[in-house]
Amino acid sequence: MESFNKILSSFNVQDELNSKIWVEHDGHYHMREEVRKRLLEIAEEFVKFLGMDIFIQDVTMTGSLANYNWSQFSDVDLHIMYDFKESYDKEDIVKELFKIKKTLFNSTHNIKVKGFDVELYVQDTSEPHVSSGVYSVLFSQWINEPSKDEVVIDSEVIKKKTESWMEKIDNVIEDVEDEDLDTALEYIDLLKDKLKEYRNNGLEREGEYSYENLVFKFLRRNGYIQKLFDFTNELVDKRLSLEQENTI
Repeated sequence: MESFNKILSSFNVQDELNSKIWVEHDGHYHMREEVRKRLLEIAEEFVKFLGMDIFIQDVTMTGSLANYNWSQFSDVDLHIMYDFKESYDKEDIVKELFKIKKTLFNSTHNIKVKGFDVELYVQDTSEPHVSSGVYSVLFSQWINEPSKDEVVIDSEVIKKKTESWMEKIDNVIEDVEDEDLDTALEYIDLLKDKLKEYRNNGLEREGEYSYENLVFKFLRRNGYIQKLFDFTNELVDKRLSLEQENTI
């Protein structure tokens, strides 16, 4: 797991957008053409992987690499914009399918652009843009152009809140060891939902630099979110396995 100070320093605001991705002209940034073309190729491959004929309204890049808070931990967050209402009565099924496909694609591919991992996601066009930096890769223009803000982060607050969530994750992992599978997964899902709601509330109230979002990023960067997911998979595998009997 990464050290506290190393992760904390990754939240610092940079003086410029990442020069590997962006080029500045007259005070404004535009995506490098070689990067843009490659991202569109990746998006096209992902859409093929979805296995459905859907109308793509846009391909956008968001997250810290489309902003001034990028760091060595940043990913290229590539979003495929699709109106889920086009699925009519199958909207919920299609959303779940795309969620599974996204996880499968991201976990079975190791695609990097300029040294950064590429993460793909199908986003509903009705979903609001939370990020202050959103770029249309398809149309080569900003949807939300980021601005460099002065941000003051209290490291003690980050540390205290992060340690609290780490303790919650450790406690759930310890508590469900002896529970039946359904009960264990219910407790784990409840914690995941609470963490997701915690982050979303911060994003809606104060944006990307809310302590809730920074704590979530900290937990992702120090490996604790992955620890919870790994434990869940190991638990399911263990409970569903049948030991081989010794035979003479």
